[in-house]
Amino acid sequence: MRILVVGAGAIGGYFGGRLLDAGRDVTFLVRERRAERLAQCGLKLRSPHGDLVLECPPTVLAKEVAEPFDLILLSCKAYDLEGAIESVKNAVGPNTVVLPLLNGMRHLDVLDAHFGADKVLGGQCVIAATLDAEGEIVHLNQLHSMTIGERAGGRSARIEAIAAEFADAGFDFQVSDDILQSMWEKWVFLATLAAGTCLMRAPIGDILAAPGGEALLLGLFDECCTVAADHGHRPGDETSARAHATFTEKGSLLTASMLRDLENNAAIEADHIVGDLLARRVTKREGASVLAAAYTHLKAYEARRARTGQKAG
Repeated sequence: MRILVVGAGAIGGYFGGRLLDAGRDVTFLVRERRAERLAQCGLKLRSPHGDLVLECPPTVLAKEVAEPFDLILLSCKAYDLEGAIESVKNAVGPNTVVLPLLNGMRHLDVLDAHFGADKVLGGQCVIAATLDAEGEIVHLNQLHSMTIGERAGGRSARIEAIAAEFADAGFDFQVSDDILQSMWEKWVFLATLAAGTCLMRAPIGDILAAPGGEALLLGLFDECCTVAADHGHRPGDETSARAHATFTEKGSLLTASMLRDLENNAAIEADHIVGDLLARRVTKREGASVLAAAYTHLKAYEARRARTGQKAG
């Protein structure tokens, strides 16, 4: 199976690097500067699960793509999605499958409009990784999992083929018979974490140490769960229990990556993770919406960033 990984950043580089190290046919679609860097220094991963140095990994520029790939692994930020779609247009053929690992749901609508829903799988990953100043991928914790599935549910020949490629490739992998439920559950957790830690500009433990902190976090989680329930995807009991444990863990230093981006004056996924969840709300809530307040906070940050001349992404 010919696999095209769009980008060689923290997520694409990590999972693509593991696949390449396991002997899979992987090519990274990158910009010229990243291609030069990878040719000179290789793709480097530092991880609790073992470091990797992959010399001269296969790369291709968008203008050089001449034939379709079997699978396109899409792991860009939401604000880069349109550019990523444009870059892979020559890589999509009649039998190509697109596997997005973005958060939320909006990207599915966008990808369906460009390629057709029949080509787009559901997928998610759980990993904390970043690029350091040298362009090396740093894996920040023990988690490195990927879950994929047919959005209509059940198994298919193409899912089984992908599973055969991804199994035993150096990360945790599973197929879900209800991938949309899995994606909604992750979205609810991530939106709560992003909205809470960005609004308060603090990790979970510091929020809990403040008056009303626990009520704020659990109220946010309940608000996000209500939106998911509006669409038939309320998080299950086990997922909810884990979330409650996370959002009440005293002393926790956990924050959303969005907070790190915000503190670094970088672009953020405000619309994709928080705004789109608000837009899908059906059930009216009593009292003020903390999720809406967090979204206003994030959009004000974006407005200030745009006014002071920062790049959009």
